[in-house]
Amino acid sequence: MLTTPERIAFLLLALASLLLTLRGVRLIVRAIGRGYGRPSWGVFLRRVIPVSLDILLQRPIFRTRPLVSLLHAGVFFAFVFYGLVNVLDLLEGFNGYSTLHASGVASAYNLVADLLSVAALLGMLGLLLRRFGLRPFRFNRAVFLLPSVRFGISRDSAIVGGFILLHVGSRWAGQAVRIAESGRPDWSQPTASLLARLLGGLDAATLAVASHATWWLALGLILVFLPYFPYSKHIHLFMAPLNLILREEKPLGRLEPPVGNGQLGSARLEELRWYQILDAYACIMCNRCQDVCPAHGTGRALSPAALEINKRYYLNRNLNRFAGGTTSPPLLETATSRAAVWSCTTCGACVRICPVGNRPMLDLIDLRRSLVFAGDELDPNLQAALESLSRYGNSFGKPARQRARWARDLPFPVKDARKEPVEYLWFVGDFASFDPRMQENTKTVAQLFHQAGVDFGILYEDEWNSGNDVRRVGEEGLFELLAEHNLAVLGKARFRAIVTTDPHSYNALRNEYSALGLDVPVYHYTEVLAELLERGQLRPSKRLQAVATYHDPCYLGRYNRITAAPRRVIRALGLELREMPRHGENTYCCGAGGGQIWMDSGGQERPSEQRIREAIALGEDVRFFVVACPKDMAMYSDAVKTTGYEQRLTVIDVARLVAWATGLIELEREAAPVSE
Repeated sequence: MLTTPERIAFLLLALASLLLTLRGVRLIVRAIGRGYGRPSWGVFLRRVIPVSLDILLQRPIFRTRPLVSLLHAGVFFAFVFYGLVNVLDLLEGFNGYSTLHASGVASAYNLVADLLSVAALLGMLGLLLRRFGLRPFRFNRAVFLLPSVRFGISRDSAIVGGFILLHVGSRWAGQAVRIAESGRPDWSQPTASLLARLLGGLDAATLAVASHATWWLALGLILVFLPYFPYSKHIHLFMAPLNLILREEKPLGRLEPPVGNGQLGSARLEELRWYQILDAYACIMCNRCQDVCPAHGTGRALSPAALEINKRYYLNRNLNRFAGGTTSPPLLETATSRAAVWSCTTCGACVRICPVGNRPMLDLIDLRRSLVFAGDELDPNLQAALESLSRYGNSFGKPARQRARWARDLPFPVKDARKEPVEYLWFVGDFASFDPRMQENTKTVAQLFHQAGVDFGILYEDEWNSGNDVRRVGEEGLFELLAEHNLAVLGKARFRAIVTTDPHSYNALRNEYSALGLDVPVYHYTEVLAELLERGQLRPSKRLQAVATYHDPCYLGRYNRITAAPRRVIRALGLELREMPRHGENTYCCGAGGGQIWMDSGGQERPSEQRIREAIALGEDVRFFVVACPKDMAMYSDAVKTTGYEQRLTVIDVARLVAWATGLIELEREAAPVSE
């Protein structure tokens, strides 16, 4: 088909394009390589097949936004198949079109190419309409953005979208031209045949020119686009699969230790891990992480999406220098702001929702580590809590001997697990031990365990804060101090398993401490209660005939996927469970995590208040807002008051409901209809 001059021109253009593209790719590889550590190719070999199948089926994308995901899938499937289409079109351009109707295989190929071309065109038109018409990609004014980002996102989306429309559209139109040249429709290319009808009146010379023009538009555009490809959002087509495949399978609740660069944390881009730099190239700018971020949802400065996009745009503009070893500016000048760093609740929602495996939360924690290490001024309340933890082992500033004072009011002694063996060592936690509002719940749990004949004990004053939130505010040294103390005490006690009331403590014991050598089962108290009810060791004497909704704590539901046990308890009591839209692993944060419970909210609305309104929207007959976390009890007890729904909705711990149903306690104010 192509003339000799055309072939020479194409080959020269292809050589120049590939050389420029390879230069960009080489710089990106060097830039990622500046990060700490190296990928494990053992992980790659183990994960490449199963993860590739997930990617080919677009499973990560379809977790949310079904319509948008369908449009994206149309473009993606066409892109994958067009790898073959472009190769064959190139060969046919150089060798002619003699194989067009050569076999049934060619007909099947033409049919798939025809239908996927239309799917890609419709998908891209839909995505561009959404991006530029509906304009869903917005940041609140508090979010830090590089000057080039706002315009750059729109520009890059337009370039990539325009390239796909022209490339696929030209190829599709070229097939229609060839059908028109043949003078008869092709059943294996139904949509191109429809377009060919419109070209039937053109003479042979015009069709010949159109055939050359569409071929050059389809394939020549690739050569023009390729040098831009390493700097475009389109590079996620290769980087996102790599990110997912090379992601080691570690628990969400186990933080990576600080990088070994002579300091704690990461203040600059090159001080991040290699995959945190790769995250910037894998990001598809879908904004899913921002949509689920509780900090951004309450108007604060944080956007996980903006963090990754800022990293990408900094790299794009400074790739040659950064890849060459030049020291980058602080991340607080190029990627995010100090206010954003301290807004994160470490709820993990951004990590779970990301379809390409990005971990923006880890960047924020590494930045916190660097700020704490550098002696940066902290929120006064946070500073006071950390000092108290360092001095007393708890965040309440109370002497250690007062930790088990709540147990004095019980009609039975609580075993000292330091002195005698027990089946369950109960790691109570700070809020459950010291907060007067939580102590009734704590005593209720102890009474339920005693009533059911559970052999349990506590560590009394030797229990210290688990350090889960301490580590997530960046105080790595204090976390190590707390963990070493608790591990030493646990090592001297004799027990079969640990049970804890606090999901934050649960996460630290199960995930952080296990990495430090703790090798025992860890249970949340709702798991134990569910088992006791099912075994008949706890027997409800009344059915609670009321409607309840349950809030999944982030560190229980999302981090550790314990969502069934609390619901088994609630249903066993006769309550009707009505789910909020965001529940289970997709739960919404109360706003306490990541040290936020110790920080001043600055007068801004807390996520807990949004959550209460979400529960109220379920209907006027919803009576109970059930929690299974001492911090949730504190946050939602306040939120139900500040939102004005205290008379309509009762915030109650699941253990109190069990105790009420079993006749252990009577709750006058919280009473709901029951049947004996």
